Amino acid sequence: MNPTTTNHQERVVTAIKGAPMVVFTILILGAGVACLVYAALNQMPLFAVAGVVLIALTGLLSKGFFTLQPNEARVMVLFGSYKGTVRKDGFYWANPFYSNGSGQSPLQLAAQLKSADSPDRRQLRRNKISLRARTLNGQILKVNDLRGNPIEIAAVVVWRVADTAQAMFDVDNFEKFVATQSESALRHLANLYAYDDANPEDTTLRRNVDAVSAALCKELEERLARAGVAVDEARLTHLAYASEIAQVMLRSQQADAVITARQKIVQGAVSMVDMALTELAAKHVVELDDERRAAMVSNLMVVLCAESEVHPVVNTGTLYN
Repeated sequence: MNPTTTNHQERVVTAIKGAPMVVFTILILGAGVACLVYAALNQMPLFAVAGVVLIALTGLLSKGFFTLQPNEARVMVLFGSYKGTVRKDGFYWANPFYSNGSGQSPLQLAAQLKSADSPDRRQLRRNKISLRARTLNGQILKVNDLRGNPIEIAAVVVWRVADTAQAMFDVDNFEKFVATQSESALRHLANLYAYDDANPEDTTLRRNVDAVSAALCKELEERLARAGVAVDEARLTHLAYASEIAQVMLRSQQADAVITARQKIVQGAVSMVDMALTELAAKHVVELDDERRAAMVSNLMVVLCAESEVHPVVNTGTLYN
């Protein structure tokens, strides 16, 4: 039988307000100190033991205090069992026996807590997860497009944690998971489309940026759903041919542009010649036989289609001289 993983779903819970628990903790601390003083004055060991127990209880209760900033959540784990997630910002108290890990092994957690570059040690100890929007600016990748041409492509992804339980328990490290899946999705997307195409009906990476970005966003949503991550936006930030074929493809694009331009020029010239002949015949300006009509068409086409300025020779004699 193949091993399977359990898909978790977030349960929003409410923690105890921290202010009343602060007062309660101070009262217990005061009672413990009073017991120690009373035991010292009256030589009563039983009160001394009670005082030590109350002070130790105060230290244990103080471990349950935590704060949440806006767009921040804490995942509650008690002896390996998920109990819920607190999403509302404020000052709270919860069971001090709730796990202080972050879904990592003890050695990994200890290494991060000792590191001076740790971004937020308290977050690691309190299973805190930021719900704020984050930006992943992907590096430039060299991949092949639909036609096999090597291209350079990069994208930026705006994402956020939507389900804290899935982000904590269904993947090993949701931030690395987002980075890896984003790169994989971008590579797959580049293989589905050509960089450019002469056919205007085909979707290409260069011409249809919005459509390609929408397809990338949809694929990322499907890939990152298992990690409880929502994708707000995904767009291409860099697109170019790879350096080894850039000059060749540039010449190809220039040739295509020249051909397209010449086609328009020829179409326009034919239309103008036809209009000229039609107007001359309709208004009986001059009667031309087939040979003279062909010569006129040839001359007009040369004048209209020439790349440089044409200097015609004016005939000052008769029409047939």
